[in-house]
Amino acid sequence: MREIVVCGESLVDVVATAAPNSDAPTLPALQPALGGGPFNVAITLGRLGSAVSFCSAVSTDDYGEAIVSALRHSGVGSTLVQRRGEPTSLALATIGTDGVAHYSFYLEGTADRLVTDPGPFAPTVSAVCFGTLSLALEPGASVYETVLRRCHAEGRLVVCDPNIRSAVIADPDAYRRRFASWMESVDVVKLSDEDAAWLALGPYGSRAADWIGAGVTAVLTTAGADGIHVTTAGGVSHVPAPRVTVADTIGAGDAIMGAVLHQLDHLGALSSAAVGELDADRWRQIAAFAVSVAGITVSRPGADPPWASELGGD
Repeated sequence: MREIVVCGESLVDVVATAAPNSDAPTLPALQPALGGGPFNVAITLGRLGSAVSFCSAVSTDDYGEAIVSALRHSGVGSTLVQRRGEPTSLALATIGTDGVAHYSFYLEGTADRLVTDPGPFAPTVSAVCFGTLSLALEPGASVYETVLRRCHAEGRLVVCDPNIRSAVIADPDAYRRRFASWMESVDVVKLSDEDAAWLALGPYGSRAADWIGAGVTAVLTTAGADGIHVTTAGGVSHVPAPRVTVADTIGAGDAIMGAVLHQLDHLGALSSAAVGELDADRWRQIAAFAVSVAGITVSRPGADPPWASELGGD
């Protein structure tokens, strides 16, 4: 059996719709929803039918209990989840009139930042995914970096989605240097066009071609309604996104990341060697599946990726 492990944070998104225009000041209604980039990726994989486990530290508070329950409900293994007494992280997500989410975070002293090294994973673990806040916030970031490098040395497929949240990155150039140093231990990078632009700023910026040169096999860059660009040593392929009515964009990139991993699993390509053998047609197939999953996700509120039964097959 091949298994995927997703490493990183879970949190609660407190979602606020944009307040209506009015002469009197008004506050939008707030709706809590479970989230966090890695959590959403794991949920996507579980719903699509891949064997997946979540590696993180999760609070024992009521939100943490809901997080663990949601993982299990979506078929995600929780044996690698560390339970801690610190509170759950919060993210305030404000939805603009275009459906795009904007975030602010409440992260000090929260459980997920205090994750400890889980040790080597079981031999059944073929692929490991890292991303979002957990790669930027210490002390957990150093723990996940150690796990990332160890997984690469052990020959597992390593996937990274930086999902940049610049508001929580105190030293952007230091993060860019650190991110570039990981590329020798990463096989697949998925990021948004905004992430790519942010990482390319400053004297330590990198581009997709630089990461390919460092050893990455494929870089998938999402561009919202424009779809996905896939960069490999053989060139760049583009897959457009389907036309959908957008409720909001929460979890869209995470759904794409989960869908890409699921397709690699479906194709028997959960290894560095197998990913390296995929041709442009296969990457277009993978990207087309990913944008179809994201299209369903953005068509309904919150990070609510589809189940396999909603897709009519792989």
